[in-house]
Amino acid sequence: MVDHLPASDYENLFSLFNNLYPLKEEIQTAIIANSEVIKVTKKVKLLNAGERSNTIYFILKGAARIFYLDKDGKETNTWFLFENELLISVYSFYTGKPSFEYIETLEDCTLIAVKRDRLDELYLKYMEFNFSGRKLTEFYHMRNEIQANELRMFSAKERYHKLLERTPQLFQRVSLGHIASYLGISQETLSRIRKQK
Repeated sequence: MVDHLPASDYENLFSLFNNLYPLKEEIQTAIIANSEVIKVTKKVKLLNAGERSNTIYFILKGAARIFYLDKDGKETNTWFLFENELLISVYSFYTGKPSFEYIETLEDCTLIAVKRDRLDELYLKYMEFNFSGRKLTEFYHMRNEIQANELRMFSAKERYHKLLERTPQLFQRVSLGHIASYLGISQETLSRIRKQK
């Protein structure tokens, strides 16, 4: 379902960009004109493995996850994203190659959606907008590195406490099975760790 909502619905997105580099009103107007606000129910797959990711989403309301399947069909969660965060399959979106990941809503969501070709047009027309895009890409790349390093370097208990510290809302909004998968442990191990606090 697509809504044509007022500019006020873009305030949080523009605030995110303005924290990186001030957005001219002209660019804000262009972003509104080249995007749409969509509402989707929970458990909707916005992207399937094998599809090319051509849309980037900004979460106004709700939660989503990114996951992949191993050769045995077992799910591994790699990202959980909430309000005021960007939802994207980074590899597929930037390379144009088929995704190995799935993007699925965990709750009913309201999203701002921008197609890849529209975003490229905005970057071409407004050079200063490229700076904001680069800074956001760097931020998510660093976040991915931190997560990968934690999985390699820390014990299951340490990973759990770091996740709890960083995103406490996770444990109210995401199932323990999904969180255990993200931490690379069984749900039973996660339950034991939670009891030890």
